[in-house]
Amino acid sequence: MTSNNKPILEVTGLKVGIEGTSILKGIDLSIPKGEIHAIMGRNGSGKTTTANVIMGHPAYEVEEGQLLLDGENLQDMEPWERAREGVFLSFQYPQSIPGLQVGNFLRKSVSSVRGEESSRGSDFRNKLRDAMEELDIPKSFLSRYVNDGFSGGEKKRFEILQLMLLQPRLAVLDETDSGLDIDGIRTVAKGINSVVRGTENGALIITHYSRILEHVNPDRVHIMIGGKIVASGDSSLANLLEDNGYDWLEEQIAEGVVFE
Repeated sequence: MTSNNKPILEVTGLKVGIEGTSILKGIDLSIPKGEIHAIMGRNGSGKTTTANVIMGHPAYEVEEGQLLLDGENLQDMEPWERAREGVFLSFQYPQSIPGLQVGNFLRKSVSSVRGEESSRGSDFRNKLRDAMEELDIPKSFLSRYVNDGFSGGEKKRFEILQLMLLQPRLAVLDETDSGLDIDGIRTVAKGINSVVRGTENGALIITHYSRILEHVNPDRVHIMIGGKIVASGDSSLANLLEDNGYDWLEEQIAEGVVFE
């Protein structure tokens, strides 16, 4: 943790539903500045819903609870306002945009979120070049159309490239490791660490597996089952889960075991 100020993200008593169906059943989550947290869970446990609600997806109804970004109420903001305030969501399945070149998309994104001055001149070009080199992305990538014909690995690298250029206050990364080989995971993890470690920013990684966490080394790991966070601990909790599975974890919790 790099600051004694308010957490970058504070979620309290969050209950969320969609079309009358309850999904999140009381989530409490606090991410201090400079920290990376992870949420793990089975399919349907509420992980992606959590990400979408933080970003302000209109399909979800917040029934109870509070979402604060550095002390500011996120629930009063539209998704585009949250983006301008520094919330970034990496999509699990990024959509293609035929006809829009990557280079133009990146410039417009930075201009919209960080201001027009940030997307101009040599400073932007240098940051773009350095980020592409760090992610092993060739220069020819800039002339391609957004996610059009991209492999799974290219889509994920492109998401992290946006992350590195936008430098958000809060990065929410939904299954950024899916479809990546081990080299891709290392590269993506390097990009995440560069945005958060030693800064006032924070990140929430949503994943099924501990592979990416081995390279990011999260400060806290939270396990979600049935719309609730049922256990939290340091990075070793992810390894325990990987070795023993969710049934084992539920048995441990039923027996009164507390993970810290």
